[in-house]
Amino acid sequence: MYSNRKKHLEARARVLKAMAHPTRLFIIEELEKEERCVCDLTKMVGADVSTVSKHLSVLRQAGIVYDDKRGNQVFYRLRVPCILNFFGCVESVLESQLQEQSAYLETVGT
Repeated sequence: MYSNRKKHLEARARVLKAMAHPTRLFIIEELEKEERCVCDLTKMVGADVSTVSKHLSVLRQAGIVYDDKRGNQVFYRLRVPCILNFFGCVESVLESQLQEQSAYLETVGT
């Protein structure tokens, strides 16, 4: 029973690992707005094409983005836009941490 569940948990972990980089999070947020070509993302990220392509490859292998080759350019879009719902939960965690830190500082300061 656990081995089936473990495989599913490992699959979840692969998606989370793919997202666990600031540049990839930035790319996901940009792809929420509209599909983008590698050249646009390269300019936005401020890195070379090979670096951005590697990040996109990680996202593609995790099933987060689709790629579409058109002539000499490759365009990317989110495979499942609901991936962004996850960010709302992350923001709630960060907000909770900030509130706890503020409350602690208030008690220490008095």
